[in-house]
Amino acid sequence: MRKEYDFSKGKRCKFYHPDMKLNIPVYLDEDVSAFVDKIASKKGIDRSSAVNELLKCGIKIAEAIE
Repeated sequence: MRKEYDFSKGKRCKFYHPDMKLNIPVYLDEDVSAFVDKIASKKGIDRSSAVNELLKCGIKIAEAIE
């Protein structure tokens, strides 16, 4: 690395987009992944949809308990 870098021509916030949405990867344990795959297969939907359905049900249950 250089001792010093010239940022005089740099543009601040060049890649910042306040309205940008990020898809953050989620890593499932093997048994959870197998369960999600099984449900997705039975319903004929993709893994993401199956995970979202399960999470939404979990949210409803958690809200009811509060």
